[in-house]
Amino acid sequence: MMKYAVEAEGLSKHFNGFVAVDGISFHVLPGECFGILGPNGAGKTSTIRMVYGFSPMTGGSLKVFGIPISLGWREIKSRIGVCQQENNLDPDLTVQQNLEVFARYFDIPKKEARERAVKLLEFIALGHRRHAKVPELSGGMMRRLVFARALINDPELLILDEPTTGLDPQSRHQVWERLEELRSRGLSVLLTTHYMDEASRLCDRLVIMDHGRILVEGKPVDLIREHVGHDVIEVATPTDQLRAFVQSKHVIHEDVGHRLIIYGQHSDALFHHISTAYCEEGCVLRMATLEDVFLKLTGRGLRE
Repeated sequence: MMKYAVEAEGLSKHFNGFVAVDGISFHVLPGECFGILGPNGAGKTSTIRMVYGFSPMTGGSLKVFGIPISLGWREIKSRIGVCQQENNLDPDLTVQQNLEVFARYFDIPKKEARERAVKLLEFIALGHRRHAKVPELSGGMMRRLVFARALINDPELLILDEPTTGLDPQSRHQVWERLEELRSRGLSVLLTTHYMDEASRLCDRLVIMDHGRILVEGKPVDLIREHVGHDVIEVATPTDQLRAFVQSKHVIHEDVGHRLIIYGQHSDALFHHISTAYCEEGCVLRMATLEDVFLKLTGRGLRE
């Protein structure tokens, strides 16, 4: 029987009566990248904090490497790497020292820790700053250092909580390339992210959460095809005549007032008709994306 990298059944988390995670079930296969997506407050971070033992679960069952987290946490901790949202680097240490000191938590010999630190800093393109103090780094460099630190124990499972938030496009793509390289070596990855392009590129499978529950689960391309189709037509400042036409054709769409968003399969003919008959400007036909799925399922209102 296969041992999942992570296996959650009916997992829940309550805070003083507030239900942050509401009985969710999912599993992460060995060697895959599994994503958890959702708006602010959906329960993403609460979920993975239970997975890496930071926050005790309220109910359900949770296993990592087939080991119940309540029984074998010491072994589990030695086999995972965690990149949290928060920057908890030591400002009094150099870049390299931050990695070497962290290695002591895993009983890695000093010489080996130094060798791993040097190798990881080159891997994440921070080798040239290894003697700098943390406050001398840019925000993006600090984020990459936290990422490198999560790899110091050569983990079997890497848990990433919004790893590229705040990074410039070049740094984001560099982190993606490093993650793809690590996955090619068989590393399992559990990822939360707000970036739909990141999830589409990295995740083999994912779930979209909202209000503590899982709305959908599947491969990114399958979720796109199932929930929004191949194409999307966007019309800026739609007329009442266009709204009436779309409703008469029973086309799946969202009317957000200033914009009409029409979902479908192979919409060339429909786009040609709409652009000719109803749309003087601001009419676009494009490929459907994971972001369309996300917004359709979780809504377009701001979450604070």
